[in-house]
Amino acid sequence: MKRALDITIALLLIIGLAPIIVITTLLVRINIGSPVLFKQQRPGLNGKPFYLYKFRTMTNEKDENGDLLPDHLRLTITGRFLRKYSLDELIQLINVLKGELSLVGPRPLLMEYLSLYTPEQAKRHLVKPGITGWAQINGRNAIEWEEKFQLDVWYVENYSFSLDLKILFLTIFKVIKSEGISNGEFATMPVFRGGKNID
Repeated sequence: MKRALDITIALLLIIGLAPIIVITTLLVRINIGSPVLFKQQRPGLNGKPFYLYKFRTMTNEKDENGDLLPDHLRLTITGRFLRKYSLDELIQLINVLKGELSLVGPRPLLMEYLSLYTPEQAKRHLVKPGITGWAQINGRNAIEWEEKFQLDVWYVENYSFSLDLKILFLTIFKVIKSEGISNGEFATMPVFRGGKNID
């Protein structure tokens, strides 16, 4: 039933939001450049890697040593707008159709975090990751890592079809209100270093 919901809603959204997806593509191409999409390997169900797609929101500017500048310095005006309304994530509906993402589930983080999770935190990979989730409607990036993981594990242990519908419904209001986009001075979240994050 969950997979059927994913496919049905993803197809309806892609068709219904096609004009917005096209406009977003043009905005990124004109204001940020090419490539339009950002592709990064992320852990999926049981930690199996897949490539997550997003519309680009940052430049590739580097410092004098050739290292990328911090996220908040590379985030463009267009990128802030896309993130504010979660437009950068629309293309992830393709990941949903491919079966790599669900509409609802713990957000897929970075591959290098896999070895840093406690056994309890690692439970977040017992279900397919999602575009939105329980943590996203309860603080998103404005909460600390430990609380985010607790919310993810709670979802894994309490999943139901009705809970997914509730999360999808509440996500609409969170996107409209543009809540929890960033964490302090960070464009999204500070780097997770395992245990209690003190970054």
